[in-house]
Amino acid sequence: MSQLARESKVKVLLEKQKFNQKEISEMTDAQIEYYHWLYFEDSVYDYM
Repeated sequence: MSQLARESKVKVLLEKQKFNQKEISEMTDAQIEYYHWLYFEDSVYDYM
């Protein structure tokens, strides 16, 4: 993941207060992508 993409996803996680800065700094790119997807990406199942 690019640094810009990582920073934008980290910003969203911090704004929503799901994690604190220390927890996020210890996460891998894959973990950040997963939690961003888990909490903030729409799914087709959300609209059923």
